[in-house]
Amino acid sequence: MPRFRALAPSVLIAATALAGCSVGPDYTPRSAADLGVPDAYSVTAPPTREDLTRWWTRFNDPLLGSLVEQGAAANTDVAQAVGRLRQAREALVQSRASLLPTVSGSTGYQRNENLRGGGRSFTLPDGTVVDTGGGGTNNFSVGLSASYQVGLFGEVRRTVEASRAQYEASGFDYATVLLSVESEIARNYVLARAYQAQLANARASLAIQDDNLEIAGFRVQAGLVSSLDQEQARSQRAQTAATIPQLEQQYNAAVSRVGVLTGQAPGALKAQLAAVRPIPVAPAVIGVGIPADALRQRPDIRSAERALAAATARIGVAKAALYPALAITGNINTNSTSIGNIGDAITGGLFAGLTQAIFNGGRLRSQVRTQEAATDVALANYRGTVLLALEDIENAIAALQSAQARTREFTVALDAANTSAILSRSQYRSGLTDFTTLNQQEAALLSARNGLTQARSDAAAAQIALYVALGGGWDATTIPEAPPRAGNEAR
Repeated sequence: MPRFRALAPSVLIAATALAGCSVGPDYTPRSAADLGVPDAYSVTAPPTREDLTRWWTRFNDPLLGSLVEQGAAANTDVAQAVGRLRQAREALVQSRASLLPTVSGSTGYQRNENLRGGGRSFTLPDGTVVDTGGGGTNNFSVGLSASYQVGLFGEVRRTVEASRAQYEASGFDYATVLLSVESEIARNYVLARAYQAQLANARASLAIQDDNLEIAGFRVQAGLVSSLDQEQARSQRAQTAATIPQLEQQYNAAVSRVGVLTGQAPGALKAQLAAVRPIPVAPAVIGVGIPADALRQRPDIRSAERALAAATARIGVAKAALYPALAITGNINTNSTSIGNIGDAITGGLFAGLTQAIFNGGRLRSQVRTQEAATDVALANYRGTVLLALEDIENAIAALQSAQARTREFTVALDAANTSAILSRSQYRSGLTDFTTLNQQEAALLSARNGLTQARSDAAAAQIALYVALGGGWDATTIPEAPPRAGNEAR
């Protein structure tokens, strides 16, 4: 035992010193220039950066805000992302456990009885021979064993490094899903309000066309015009009426989608959204900052960066397999025929073994090259994600500017079309113009109304797209952590 106690610390110290060596490349974050990020956007946008953590509050619509927050808490896609994040956390816990020894204990009791025969004879000092029957015996044992896989060339540390990076990537994946759900709820909410406005436009036009049909009928009966006017009025009214069922179907689909996105049945929100409300409007000017901000704000970019870090660490794991592996095992045991003297005799052992791959047909080196290729793929994906993010931002900026310009023009067009329709209707009543002219002006009025509604809807959708493209909707100053499973906090 003294030699065992003297040898154990020296072996552990040597193993610890060797374990400080890690093969494989150390990960180095790429700069914005390495990723091809320009200094400024190619479209005109304010360079100031705004806090977009809760961008939906900028629309000043309490119901919209409530639905977005409800979806963030109850959406099934978000719940799946949280589950994957918890899985990644446990994978990290398991990897970290490899840094420590594995210790196990055992205890046992054995009773032996002679069922037949097995007696023994004893000769006393005076020469008397005594025969004894076959009695039973007890045996008690206690043991403790430990094993430790020493990562001489950093394979354990690299595995933990890869697991940690993958856990962080899963956190950013969760944030990406969260942003997608938030934007989808807001976008479908805007669509629902836009369809309500288009339905109101169609029904207002239908009421006017009912009046025009009645007037045309009176004029035909009076012999002032031919029945052509009446048939044109009837055709126009039917075409307008035909758009209403389609708009109702599209409205129902948008409301159902919002319901499902918030973790409810499709029809759960129909009563809540039934009251007609205007399309929500956010401030026209949005500070987008500079392109490099996207590297910090976009969770999909940060996830791709962490995936690259994990792939880089796995190169070290693969390279370490080319070098010797050291395993240390030790045990302490005691056996006794009674519990009282179980500690009288203790035995122990220590074993340290090195294993080295000698021939494997090039498999291990191929695994290294495989991981290097996987790292190249992760780097290309990282760069591609960055470029796609910048494309999303610029497209959203252009779409918003286009929608805002169309809104201004359709506002003017609606005012002019409304005035023209009023004048045409008055002139037709007085017989100063024909029904074809009135029909054209009424159609132009409906088109201008729907055009303005569509432009406002597109502007709101573009604002939502820009907020999300900029990485709004989550706290980018933190790395999302996995919450405990509901009801299992004590496990």
